[in-house]
Amino acid sequence: MPTSAPPSNRFERRRAETRQALVRAARQILAETGDTSASIQAIAERADLGFGTFYNHFESKTELFDAAVRDALEELGQAFDEYLEDVDDPAELVAAGFRLSARLADARPELMQVVRHRGLNYLHSDSGLGRRAIRDVEVGIASGRFSITDPTVAVTALGGSLLGLVELRFAQPERDGDEAASVLAEMLLRMLGVPSEDAHDVAWSPLPDLH
Repeated sequence: MPTSAPPSNRFERRRAETRQALVRAARQILAETGDTSASIQAIAERADLGFGTFYNHFESKTELFDAAVRDALEELGQAFDEYLEDVDDPAELVAAGFRLSARLADARPELMQVVRHRGLNYLHSDSGLGRRAIRDVEVGIASGRFSITDPTVAVTALGGSLLGLVELRFAQPERDGDEAASVLAEMLLRMLGVPSEDAHDVAWSPLPDLH
């Protein structure tokens, strides 16, 4: 689970643990339904905390659910960083991100359900996937790997496609997720300007196993 700098004393550690318990509870609710209408009492009970504890950490449910989505997106971004730390080619990063997302729908379903239900509003967030995506696209443009000229529009297309892939993975679990992700990755690489043969090779190259 994504964390900030370690708290420096016992009180701060307990406070951080309590806050994270509320975030975890909100993530569970978002993963189950995407609904933010749950009462503060229900959220606190799910976190095994008292009602009044909520207001020691958040001013509103909106603030909590925003924190929960950002927490999930940062976890996903960190997973990408971990699995792709040795990859330098922007085209490989884009393709592998889609393919790993399909696999994470099976390996970390709660995480990907949060992305599925609430990710659209965070496509251009300055945290989580947003900043990583814009970074990789800008590197691809600067290096000549991608021929498109507007990174923001490109990230919009990539983000929307990613959410569509995650929706497909949950809506049709019988479908081969790896194959669907590679097909989509190949199409998107061609959209970014990668030559067709190269896009095919990148999109269908071996991936590291999730662990």
